[in-house]
Order: sequence, then C-alpha cells, then structure tokens
Amino acid sequence: MIIIEQSAVIPFKKGSNGIEILLVSTRKKNWTIPKGIVEDGLNPVESALKEALEEAGITGSVKKKKTGTYRYKKWGDVCEVAVYKMKVKKVHKKWEEENFRKRIWVELKDIPLFLKKKKLIKIIFKAFENE
Repeated sequence: MIIIEQSAVIPFKKGSNGIEILLVSTRKKNWTIPKGIVEDGLNPVESALKEALEEAGITGSVKKKKTGTYRYKKWGDVCEVAVYKMKVKKVHKKWEEENFRKRIWVELKDIPLFLKKKKLIKIIFKAFENE
C-alpha cells in the first residue's frame, strides 16, 4: 500500500450568519473541499492554494499551521490529506475546472448535510471552534 500525500484548504468567509465554507463538487457529484496531490516543487500549502484556484476559482490567504489530516482510499492506495484554513479574498467568475465542478457556500452548521467524510467534518468544526 502506498500513501499518497495530498493537501486541501477549508475556504471560508464571514457571512451574515457566521462562518461560511465554500464546497466544490467532485467528479462523482459529491461535495468536498478543494484538494489534490502535493505537486513536485511545491510545499503542501502552495499545492493547496493551487488546487483552490484550479478547482474552485478562489484565491486567499492560508494559515501555515494545518488544522488536521485525514485518510481515504483511492486508486487502490491511501491518500493522506493535510488540511489548512484559507480565508477567501477573491472568487473568480471564470476558473479552470468550471465546466465540471460546481461551488456552493454553506453555513458552518450545515456542513454535515453536504459532506460524507466524518473525519473531514470534525476537522472543519475543530478549525472554527474558537471563532
């Protein structure tokens, strides 16, 4: 079994009812956060920022300290995802993967209605427990 290193961001903004998280659709039409394999020549934070731009069309600032990690099976191996908080500064009207990904802002309290991975849900709630 190979462990594939991935990184992801929890894109957030402050909405009128508190924290809102931007989710993107997967190719299988589930919801998730922007993530991908840590690319050669990039550290996990840089790679996560690149994925956020490609998958969700967003830019912003990332906390360098990761908020957690989770694992899932894919391609017959295991992906280990380092997760970082990202304050969204700009949502671009056009982006690289817009033809097969949707995006949606979700209030923090409603995250369990959209995500399947329980470990990811816990990481997201933990990331914002003091805000």
